[in-house]
Amino acid sequence: MGSRSFSCSCLFLVVLGLVLNVAVLCNGGKTSSFVRPVEKTIDMPLDSDVFRVPPGYNAPQQVHITQGDHDGKAVIVSWVTEDEPGSNSVIYWSENSSLKKEAKGQHYTYKFYNYTSGYIHHCNIRNLEYNTKYYYVVGIGNTTRQFWFITPPAVGPDVPYTFGLIGDLGQSFDSNKTLTHYEMNPQKGQTVLFVGDLSYADNYPNHDNVRWDTWGRFTERSAAYQPWIWTAGNHEIDFAPEIGETRPFKPYTNRYHVPYRASGSTAPFWYSIKRASAYIIVLSSYSAYGKYTPQYKWLEAELPKVNRTETPWLIVLMHSPWYNSYNYHYMEGETMRVMYEPWFVKYKVDVVFAGHVHAYERSERISNVDYNIVNGKCTPIADQTAPVYITIGDGGNLEGLATNMTEPQPAYSAYREASFGHAIFDIKNRTHAYYSWHRNQDGYAVEADSMWFYNRHWHPVDDSTSAQTK
Repeated sequence: MGSRSFSCSCLFLVVLGLVLNVAVLCNGGKTSSFVRPVEKTIDMPLDSDVFRVPPGYNAPQQVHITQGDHDGKAVIVSWVTEDEPGSNSVIYWSENSSLKKEAKGQHYTYKFYNYTSGYIHHCNIRNLEYNTKYYYVVGIGNTTRQFWFITPPAVGPDVPYTFGLIGDLGQSFDSNKTLTHYEMNPQKGQTVLFVGDLSYADNYPNHDNVRWDTWGRFTERSAAYQPWIWTAGNHEIDFAPEIGETRPFKPYTNRYHVPYRASGSTAPFWYSIKRASAYIIVLSSYSAYGKYTPQYKWLEAELPKVNRTETPWLIVLMHSPWYNSYNYHYMEGETMRVMYEPWFVKYKVDVVFAGHVHAYERSERISNVDYNIVNGKCTPIADQTAPVYITIGDGGNLEGLATNMTEPQPAYSAYREASFGHAIFDIKNRTHAYYSWHRNQDGYAVEADSMWFYNRHWHPVDDSTSAQTK
């Protein structure tokens, strides 16, 4: 009897050990133990210094730039004047030349409920030289303001280039910390990849579009000097509150122009650009993406065009994440994932950046392309031909942090933390890129999460968290 009890006890312990071992194997990577101060996120008041209107009659404000063509030899300069339209022209010259040139643009206005916009100017400066510093002046004829930008190096496979990543920024005190942290980062991003949700003006009564103006003035300190590559989020949908207004994205599309026609897109919500050694595809989580829709047909034709010999790094931006282990916006990206994930695996996308969930998360390389509605295969698996999925919707907006995580942490989740911050994607050459995420509470050079990316086309070795920590 005693022997039998001992055997049963041993068997129970073995089974329990196996169960616990399976539980450990099923768990994912690291959930950060960092403890943040519990503080309510508060929008900065309208009289904050960062919203200050520049002095002078009809002074240009809300100045920002983005890439103006497919290859990086053009820049769209945008600004707003309040008193009168003023000049649509931009005067520009290279650092090494005294020859000044003029580019002419257009201006627009729009009405939104009880709000009428200022005069929104957009001017595309074309045929620029690569890797050159340019100065530019706006406000010709009234109060002029001068800024500068640096064009990217010529497109090529081993061209180093550094991108910043910001999402869901808003205009809170935390937003200001995020932007300051990015500006002070010693790695010095050269272009911001912005994954959607800009001003959060729609959180105010009547979608107070004054908050679009304040956001434009707030971000000018960065966006006037380096391109921000725009992705539309759900807070850009911005249906007008009055009866009869059905056009979405009205403030966003009037204020933020992108070079969508240069990549054959039919709408400004999905498009592509080449910049240095990267091919960047921007997708719209809030436009139709099912089979035979314009976005679907565009992406189907676009991915085969990517020449990894010319631009080895294939990066995708979207707003709603496909892989998310927070209890917020659960499975909102699932139908898009089902449509497009097989293409991402086939064409070996290196990394997908998304926002929407107000926290940070990095996945391992995983896919779920075998799933269909009858075979029951619905668990993501390790897949070295698949992208890494990174959620960086932690810019600091009024809605606050997403702190409620699913438990246990899924196997595909390598690192997650509910903190505000930004990231840097630093391309070294065709084979290696260094990625780091920086929480706002740390010193400027501190990396809360990081990994070496090995290019899926040129160096497709295992770059998972477990492989890099061996």
